[in-house]
Amino acid sequence: MNSIAFTIFGLDVHWYGLIIAIALILAIVLAFFIAPFRGLKRDDPFEMILWLFPPAIIGARLYFLIFNGGPWGWESFAIWDGGIAVYGAIIGGAVGAGLYCFFRKKNFFAVADIAAPCVVLGQGIGRIGCYFSGCCYGEVVTNPDLQYFPISIFVHGDWHLATMFYESACDLVICALLVILLRATSKMKLNGVVLSGYLILYGIARAVIEGMRGESLMIGSLRASQVLSIILIAVGVALLIYLIVDYIRKKRNPREVIIGKL
Repeated sequence: MNSIAFTIFGLDVHWYGLIIAIALILAIVLAFFIAPFRGLKRDDPFEMILWLFPPAIIGARLYFLIFNGGPWGWESFAIWDGGIAVYGAIIGGAVGAGLYCFFRKKNFFAVADIAAPCVVLGQGIGRIGCYFSGCCYGEVVTNPDLQYFPISIFVHGDWHLATMFYESACDLVICALLVILLRATSKMKLNGVVLSGYLILYGIARAVIEGMRGESLMIGSLRASQVLSIILIAVGVALLIYLIVDYIRKKRNPREVIIGKL
Protein backbone atom coordinates (compact mmCIF):
# COMPACT_ATOMS: atom_id res chain seq x y z
CA MET A 1 0.00 0.00 0.00
CA ASN A 2 1.16 3.54 -0.67
CA SER A 3 0.93 5.87 2.32
CA ILE A 4 1.27 8.96 0.12
CA ALA A 5 -1.97 10.31 -1.37
CA PHE A 6 -0.38 12.87 -3.66
CA THR A 7 2.51 15.31 -3.93
CA ILE A 8 2.04 19.05 -4.26
CA PHE A 9 4.85 21.57 -4.71
CA GLY A 10 7.32 18.85 -3.81
CA LEU A 11 5.60 18.02 -0.52
CA ASP A 12 4.15 14.56 0.08
CA VAL A 13 0.61 14.53 1.45
CA HIS A 14 0.06 11.30 3.37
CA TRP A 15 -3.24 9.46 3.37
CA TYR A 16 -3.30 9.37 7.16
CA GLY A 17 -3.01 13.14 7.52
CA LEU A 18 -5.54 13.72 4.74
CA ILE A 19 -8.08 11.37 6.31
CA ILE A 20 -7.56 12.93 9.75
CA ALA A 21 -8.23 16.36 8.21
CA ILE A 22 -11.43 15.06 6.61
CA ALA A 23 -12.47 13.51 9.94
CA LEU A 24 -11.90 16.82 11.72
CA ILE A 25 -13.97 18.75 9.20
CA LEU A 26 -16.88 16.29 9.36
CA ALA A 27 -16.77 16.29 13.16
CA ILE A 28 -17.07 20.08 13.20
CA VAL A 29 -19.96 19.93 10.72
CA LEU A 30 -21.75 17.41 12.93
CA ALA A 31 -21.17 19.60 15.99
CA PHE A 32 -22.67 22.55 14.12
CA PHE A 33 -25.94 20.68 13.60
CA ILE A 34 -26.26 19.07 17.03
CA ALA A 35 -25.06 21.95 19.23
CA PRO A 36 -28.63 23.28 19.85
CA PHE A 37 -29.60 19.96 21.47
CA ARG A 38 -27.64 21.08 24.54
CA GLY A 39 -28.45 24.78 24.37
CA LEU A 40 -25.25 25.80 22.61
CA LYS A 41 -25.02 28.16 19.66
CA ARG A 42 -24.23 26.70 16.26
CA ASP A 43 -21.00 28.68 16.03
CA ASP A 44 -19.72 27.51 19.44
CA PRO A 45 -18.05 24.38 17.98
CA PHE A 46 -15.80 26.56 15.81
CA GLU A 47 -14.34 28.10 18.94
CA MET A 48 -14.39 24.83 20.86
CA ILE A 49 -12.11 23.14 18.34
CA LEU A 50 -9.46 25.80 18.94
CA TRP A 51 -9.43 24.82 22.61
CA LEU A 52 -9.70 21.04 22.12
CA PHE A 53 -7.48 20.27 19.12
CA PRO A 54 -4.03 21.45 20.33
CA PRO A 55 -4.15 19.63 23.71
CA ALA A 56 -5.61 16.57 21.92
CA ILE A 57 -2.57 16.38 19.62
CA ILE A 58 -0.19 16.91 22.55
CA GLY A 59 -1.98 14.26 24.59
CA ALA A 60 -1.97 11.78 21.69
CA ARG A 61 1.78 12.15 21.28
CA LEU A 62 2.61 12.09 25.01
CA TYR A 63 0.50 8.97 25.58
CA PHE A 64 2.42 7.17 22.83
CA LEU A 65 5.82 8.36 24.05
CA ILE A 66 5.16 7.41 27.67
CA PHE A 67 3.92 3.88 27.00
CA ASN A 68 6.27 3.30 24.07
CA GLY A 69 9.31 4.47 25.99
CA GLY A 70 10.20 7.24 23.54
CA PRO A 71 11.70 8.39 21.29
CA TRP A 72 12.68 11.44 23.33
CA GLY A 73 14.54 14.60 22.38
CA TRP A 74 13.82 16.37 19.12
CA GLU A 75 12.30 13.17 17.70
CA SER A 76 9.48 13.55 20.20
CA PHE A 77 7.99 16.25 17.97
CA ALA A 78 8.11 14.19 14.76
CA ILE A 79 4.43 13.22 14.72
CA TRP A 80 4.53 13.19 10.91
CA ASP A 81 6.52 9.95 11.23
CA GLY A 82 3.66 8.34 13.18
CA GLY A 83 3.32 7.58 16.85
CA ILE A 84 0.09 9.03 18.25
CA ALA A 85 -2.55 7.34 20.39
CA VAL A 86 -6.31 7.80 20.37
CA TYR A 87 -6.69 7.58 24.13
CA GLY A 88 -4.07 10.28 24.57
CA ALA A 89 -6.06 12.49 22.23
CA ILE A 90 -9.22 11.85 24.28
CA ILE A 91 -7.46 12.78 27.53
CA GLY A 92 -5.89 15.88 26.01
CA GLY A 93 -9.17 16.90 24.40
CA ALA A 94 -10.96 16.51 27.75
CA VAL A 95 -8.43 18.87 29.34
CA GLY A 96 -9.03 21.35 26.52
CA ALA A 97 -12.79 21.04 26.98
CA GLY A 98 -12.41 21.70 30.71
CA LEU A 99 -10.40 24.86 30.05
CA TYR A 100 -12.92 26.02 27.44
CA CYS A 101 -15.82 25.56 29.84
CA PHE A 102 -13.95 27.28 32.68
CA PHE A 103 -13.01 30.38 30.74
CA ARG A 104 -16.21 30.60 28.66
CA LYS A 105 -18.53 29.73 31.57
CA LYS A 106 -20.09 26.73 29.83
CA ASN A 107 -21.61 23.60 31.36
CA PHE A 108 -18.95 20.90 30.96
CA PHE A 109 -21.40 18.02 30.61
CA ALA A 110 -23.43 19.90 27.98
CA VAL A 111 -20.28 20.54 25.97
CA ALA A 112 -19.13 16.93 26.47
CA ASP A 113 -22.48 15.63 25.22
CA ILE A 114 -22.00 17.56 21.98
CA ALA A 115 -18.33 16.60 21.69
CA ALA A 116 -18.83 12.85 22.27
CA PRO A 117 -20.60 11.97 18.97
CA CYS A 118 -18.17 14.20 17.07
CA VAL A 119 -15.13 12.60 18.70
CA VAL A 120 -16.27 9.06 17.93
CA LEU A 121 -17.12 10.09 14.36
CA GLY A 122 -13.59 11.43 13.99
CA GLN A 123 -12.20 8.23 15.47
CA GLY A 124 -14.22 6.09 13.08
CA ILE A 125 -13.01 7.97 10.01
CA GLY A 126 -9.48 8.36 11.34
CA ARG A 127 -9.07 4.61 11.81
CA ILE A 128 -9.36 4.20 8.05
CA GLY A 129 -6.11 6.15 7.83
CA CYS A 130 -4.41 3.43 9.87
CA TYR A 131 -4.83 1.07 6.92
CA PHE A 132 -2.78 3.33 4.66
CA SER A 133 -0.15 3.78 7.36
CA GLY A 134 0.11 0.03 7.83
CA CYS A 135 -0.59 0.15 11.55
CA CYS A 136 -3.18 -0.90 14.14
CA TYR A 137 -3.83 -4.24 12.41
CA GLY A 138 -4.60 -7.44 14.25
CA GLU A 139 -3.01 -10.80 14.78
CA VAL A 140 -1.90 -13.02 11.89
CA VAL A 141 -4.72 -14.93 10.17
CA THR A 142 -3.58 -18.45 9.29
CA ASN A 143 -6.94 -19.83 8.18
CA PRO A 144 -7.20 -19.40 4.37
CA ASP A 145 -10.99 -19.23 4.62
CA LEU A 146 -10.67 -15.97 6.58
CA GLN A 147 -8.03 -14.34 4.40
CA TYR A 148 -10.25 -11.80 2.69
CA PHE A 149 -11.42 -8.23 3.27
CA PRO A 150 -13.08 -7.06 5.50
CA ILE A 151 -12.20 -9.94 7.84
CA SER A 152 -8.50 -9.51 7.23
CA ILE A 153 -6.02 -7.45 5.22
CA PHE A 154 -2.70 -8.29 3.63
CA VAL A 155 0.02 -6.15 5.19
CA HIS A 156 3.76 -6.60 5.71
CA GLY A 157 3.76 -9.94 3.92
CA ASP A 158 0.99 -11.61 5.97
CA TRP A 159 -2.77 -11.65 6.37
CA HIS A 160 -3.87 -9.89 9.58
CA LEU A 161 -7.20 -9.23 11.25
CA ALA A 162 -8.53 -5.91 9.93
CA THR A 163 -8.96 -4.48 13.43
CA MET A 164 -8.75 -0.88 12.23
CA PHE A 165 -11.88 -1.45 10.14
CA TYR A 166 -13.59 -3.31 12.99
CA GLU A 167 -13.12 -0.27 15.20
CA SER A 168 -14.09 2.12 12.42
CA ALA A 169 -17.41 0.32 11.92
CA CYS A 170 -18.08 0.22 15.68
CA ASP A 171 -17.28 3.92 16.05
CA LEU A 172 -19.68 4.94 13.28
CA VAL A 173 -22.47 2.86 14.84
CA ILE A 174 -21.73 4.38 18.26
CA CYS A 175 -21.84 7.86 16.71
CA ALA A 176 -25.32 7.19 15.30
CA LEU A 177 -26.55 5.84 18.64
CA LEU A 178 -25.17 8.84 20.55
CA VAL A 179 -26.83 11.31 18.19
CA ILE A 180 -30.15 9.50 18.69
CA LEU A 181 -29.63 9.58 22.47
CA LEU A 182 -28.67 13.25 22.34
CA ARG A 183 -31.82 14.18 20.47
CA ALA A 184 -34.04 11.99 22.67
CA THR A 185 -32.76 13.66 25.86
CA SER A 186 -32.60 17.23 24.53
CA LYS A 187 -35.62 18.36 26.57
CA MET A 188 -34.87 16.32 29.70
CA LYS A 189 -31.90 18.37 30.92
CA LEU A 190 -29.86 15.20 31.30
CA ASN A 191 -26.47 16.73 30.56
CA GLY A 192 -23.78 14.08 30.69
CA VAL A 193 -25.86 11.08 29.60
CA VAL A 194 -24.40 11.11 26.08
CA LEU A 195 -20.90 11.36 27.52
CA SER A 196 -21.58 8.34 29.74
CA GLY A 197 -22.91 6.46 26.71
CA TYR A 198 -19.70 7.22 24.84
CA LEU A 199 -17.50 6.07 27.71
CA ILE A 200 -19.39 2.80 28.05
CA LEU A 201 -19.89 1.92 24.38
CA TYR A 202 -16.48 2.97 23.13
CA GLY A 203 -14.80 1.44 26.16
CA ILE A 204 -16.43 -1.94 25.48
CA ALA A 205 -15.68 -1.85 21.75
CA ARG A 206 -12.07 -0.80 22.24
CA ALA A 207 -11.43 -3.35 25.00
CA VAL A 208 -12.64 -6.20 22.78
CA ILE A 209 -10.88 -5.06 19.61
CA GLU A 210 -7.65 -4.24 21.44
CA GLY A 211 -7.45 -7.91 22.43
CA MET A 212 -7.24 -8.79 18.73
CA ARG A 213 -4.44 -6.35 17.97
CA GLY A 214 -1.06 -7.71 17.00
CA GLU A 215 0.90 -4.96 18.75
CA SER A 216 -0.19 -2.66 21.56
CA LEU A 217 1.26 -0.15 23.97
CA MET A 218 1.82 -2.01 27.22
CA ILE A 219 1.73 -1.39 30.96
CA GLY A 220 3.91 -4.25 32.12
CA SER A 221 2.13 -7.36 30.87
CA LEU A 222 -1.19 -5.56 30.31
CA ARG A 223 -2.40 -3.74 27.22
CA ALA A 224 -2.58 -0.05 28.13
CA SER A 225 -5.68 0.62 26.04
CA GLN A 226 -7.59 -2.27 27.59
CA VAL A 227 -6.78 -1.05 31.08
CA LEU A 228 -7.96 2.45 30.20
CA SER A 229 -11.05 1.03 28.46
CA ILE A 230 -12.09 -0.73 31.66
CA ILE A 231 -11.59 2.50 33.59
CA LEU A 232 -13.71 4.41 31.07
CA ILE A 233 -16.49 1.81 31.28
CA ALA A 234 -16.51 2.04 35.08
CA VAL A 235 -16.58 5.85 35.01
CA GLY A 236 -19.34 5.80 32.38
CA VAL A 237 -21.51 3.42 34.38
CA ALA A 238 -20.98 5.41 37.60
CA LEU A 239 -21.84 8.68 35.82
CA LEU A 240 -24.95 7.18 34.23
CA ILE A 241 -26.21 5.85 37.56
CA TYR A 242 -25.62 9.24 39.19
CA LEU A 243 -27.43 11.10 36.41
CA ILE A 244 -30.44 8.77 36.51
CA VAL A 245 -30.72 8.94 40.31
CA ASP A 246 -30.36 12.73 40.25
CA TYR A 247 -32.99 13.03 37.50
CA ILE A 248 -35.48 10.87 39.43
CA ARG A 249 -34.84 12.85 42.61
CA LYS A 250 -35.51 16.16 40.83
CA LYS A 251 -38.67 14.81 39.21
CA ARG A 252 -39.98 13.74 42.59
CA ASN A 253 -38.95 16.98 44.28
CA PRO A 254 -39.34 19.74 41.66
CA ARG A 255 -39.38 22.34 44.46
CA GLU A 256 -35.70 21.66 45.13
CA VAL A 257 -34.90 22.55 41.53
CA ILE A 258 -36.92 25.78 41.76
CA ILE A 259 -35.27 26.81 45.04
CA GLY A 260 -31.84 26.00 43.58
CA LYS A 261 -32.45 28.49 40.77
CA LEU A 262 -33.46 31.31 43.12
